Parts: sequence; structure tokens; C-alpha cells
Amino acid sequence: MTKRLYYDNAYCVAFQAKVIDRLVLDNHQAVILDQTCFYPSSGGQPHDTGRINGAQVVDVYVRESDNAVVHIIDDNVMSDHSKGEIDWKRRFDHMQQHTGQHILSQAFVRIAKAPTLSFHLGADIATIDLPKDGLTPKLVEEAEILANEIVWDDRLIHSRYVGQEDIEEISLRKVPDLNGDQYRLIEIEDFDLCACGGTHVSRTGEVGIIKIVKSEGRGDELRIEFHCGRRALNDYREKNKVLNNLSAEFTTSFKELESSVARLRAEAKASRNSLKRKTKQLIAFEVEEMLRSARADEDALTVITKIFLDRDLEEIRMMANQIVRNPNCVALFGLTGKRDQLVFASSEGIRIGMDQVLAQVLQKLEDGSGGGSAKFAQGSGLAANTQLLRQALEEAQEIVIKSEGLTI
Repeated sequence: MTKRLYYDNAYCVAFQAKVIDRLVLDNHQAVILDQTCFYPSSGGQPHDTGRINGAQVVDVYVRESDNAVVHIIDDNVMSDHSKGEIDWKRRFDHMQQHTGQHILSQAFVRIAKAPTLSFHLGADIATIDLPKDGLTPKLVEEAEILANEIVWDDRLIHSRYVGQEDIEEISLRKVPDLNGDQYRLIEIEDFDLCACGGTHVSRTGEVGIIKIVKSEGRGDELRIEFHCGRRALNDYREKNKVLNNLSAEFTTSFKELESSVARLRAEAKASRNSLKRKTKQLIAFEVEEMLRSARADEDALTVITKIFLDRDLEEIRMMANQIVRNPNCVALFGLTGKRDQLVFASSEGIRIGMDQVLAQVLQKLEDGSGGGSAKFAQGSGLAANTQLLRQALEEAQEIVIKSEGLTI
């Protein structure tokens, strides 16, 4: 079993060790050392990175069979004596986030009697999941305040070990699986006591700040996303930059941004509604003109064919549907674009279904596909040239007219 030096000194950044085994795992070199400062992925905390004799450490995990710490590296470690170097920036980030999680989890217990159900420390965000029942936004805010008060108190944090016979007598925030001989406890002075094998800072002040950035319900649970220390600073810096840029753009203070955005959204909504009304009026006018030009007798079949350039597909659909509200009408429309579109519609009483017509003419278009019903069908194909689209509409018109027993 590998001796884990980080248990006693999480601030260790360099160490000497002896290589006791070499492995090849999935085409990657790996070594097992007699002792290590590299933290393996476990307990929601990711592994450390760094170097062993110059080789990059890309993964670290615990082998279940004997609890040996396996170091996956990108090159051979030739010597039996090794020098390990930890990526301190990554290690300290994980220490800040993990200790911050202990503080925040205990804060939720004290404020809302809400135990932490799970913890995850990601590259960009850390999360805890809590029971959602009764956990209001006000309680979340109070827990955040308490957590930061503990940080600012700069309380001492230390680890200790207890045996199987003692662990059951100790009041812990979270009881571990009782299947070992020794248990490592992390104690935050007069605040929290929890079994944990992770790396932690020595005083709460080193966490810097704990900031909840998001809370969202997930079934019966509430997920809390948070940043600690440098992550909180980076998050604040990025958001402050965005706020300053928006304030300059709106020529207002950041406190008035919310009302400025609300006003802008209201204006945009009013503009969209106005545009919709005008679009409907324009479509009604276009439909009237097409019917007037193409229709001589209401009792006779009227087939209107047209190719549109650079129009919205939904507008074409609206026009087709308005035309076929009139009796004995068929609308056969084409629309050019990244994919050429066909829109076919018919009023009641037309013998042939538009889906049948579409199926027969889609072969005119490259990669043609589509479908629909007897009264409305829509298809498309790769854009080629307007002539192919025109030929498809002419063929569709011929099919419709012949189905009615008429001639062109």
C-alpha cells in the first residue's frame, strides 16, 4: 500500500519516493511509488497533476485490490528513485473548493437542517446536492452568509484519526461507511467534524470567500453551484467586466441595468408584434392580388404557382393556407434558399392529395424529402438552380389539373 503524504501535509509540493512497480495500462505507462503526495480521484475531488522525474502525471487513482496509488504518466520513469512535483495551483484550488464545501455543507445543516447528499468538484464549478423540501432562497442566502462568517473567523482546521471503536461515539456531520480500521476526520474549529480523505487548507481564512452562483431544483433535490477563493475572484472579475460593458452600452449604472433590459425587451416585443401585424396585412394583400390575377370563375379550378426568393418559409405557408380557404383552389409554391422548399396546399373537394403530388415531384430536387397530408404537404431538396424548382412546380400543376379531368 502506498503511503499518502498529503494526509499529513497538504502543502507538500515536492517529494522523493521509490518506484515499487511499473505497469502499462491502456497503452499508457504507470508507476506505483512507496509514498506519494499526488491525490487520487476520490470523494468528489479530482486527482492532482504534476510530474514524476519529468514525466507528466495525467491521472491518479487507487487500485482497489491493495489500495496502491497508481500514477498514469506520459513517459517512462527509468530510475527506481523518483522525484515528484505537484501542480500547486491545481492542488490549492482543490483545497479551497473542498474546504469551502465542508463549511457550506455544515452551514446548510445549521441554518436549514439540510444534509449534503452528494458533492462534485469540477474543473469550473463545484456543486452540492441537498434535499429541496423547505429550502427557500432566504435560507440559501443565510447559509451563504454563515459560511463566509466562518471563513472570515480564520478558524483552525486539523485532521485526526480514530479507530472503529471510537467512530461510532463521535457526532459527525456525515457518518462514513464503517468498514475500516482507521478513519481520518477533518475538524473545523467549533464548527464542523467530518470523515474525509481529501486535501484541505489549514485555516478557514485561506478559503477566501464562498459564493453561491446558482441554485436549481432537480427532482426532490436542490443543486447548489458555488465558487471559493480564486475561482470566486475570477467569476467576479468576469461578471464585473460584463456589467461594466453593458452599463457603458446602455449609458446607465449597473443597478439600473435590469430595468433597462426589461424596457428594451418590452420595446422589442412591441416591435415584433407590430411586424407580425404588418406581415399579416402584407400577406393578405398578396393573396388577394394572386387570386384576382389567377381566378376568373369561383366555380372553376384555380391553381396558383409561384417561386419566392428570400422569403420566410412560415410566410409562404401562411399564404398557401389563406389561398385554399377559398373553394376550388390549389397553391403550389416554391422557395429558394440553402434548401429549396416546396409548399403545396388545396381546398376541400380537390381529388388528388397534396402528399401524393409532392411524392411525384420530389425527384426533381436533389436529396428531396418531405411529406404531409391530403390538404397540405411540404418538402425540400438541396439548392441547385431556380429552373429545377420551376420544373417541379410545372409538373405538380400538370398532375393536379389532370387529376381533375382537365387539360392544360
